[in-house]
Amino acid sequence: MLEAGLHEGQLLTLLIMALALGMDAFSLGVGIGMRGIRIRDILKLSLIIGIFHVVMPLLGLYTGHYMRFLLGHVATAAAGILLILLGGHMLLAAWRGDGESPSFADHRTAGGMLLFALSVSVDSFSVGISLGMFAADLILTILLFGLAGGLMSVAGLLAGRRIGKSLGSYGEAAGGAILLTFGILFLL
Repeated sequence: MLEAGLHEGQLLTLLIMALALGMDAFSLGVGIGMRGIRIRDILKLSLIIGIFHVVMPLLGLYTGHYMRFLLGHVATAAAGILLILLGGHMLLAAWRGDGESPSFADHRTAGGMLLFALSVSVDSFSVGISLGMFAADLILTILLFGLAGGLMSVAGLLAGRRIGKSLGSYGEAAGGAILLTFGILFLL
């Protein structure tokens, strides 16, 4: 009976952590979605984010406590810098009115999708490092993290797409401002 209670407690803890990590994917998905995104790209990007939300905590779990203190701050700073670059470029493109994005900031390219997925899942690596210190259920952890990251990114991208359509030409600027703001918050 005690073991079942511990398992339920661990499940609830992991579910809350998965939802918290998925909130980044949701929030930043709104910013990208405001730029305008096709349904096919939403599905591809969300799948990549879900995969990253599986791989990153796995890497973190295996890294364990050896690099815990160093990488926690470095990973967050790297994510913040990536988001500032993406958001700043979106704002600049909206301000210039050219609508052109370099391949590293374009969610339609493989590099842009990987960059975005990395920026929203780097926190999963840090959490994986912390979970590596405890006896967390590996399969349950990565399945919950991947599912939450993928589903919440779909929801954010769809919400951003709808909001972006109603904002018209201001959608890219608003999306860039959101990404820039999150990047700055990551660095604080």
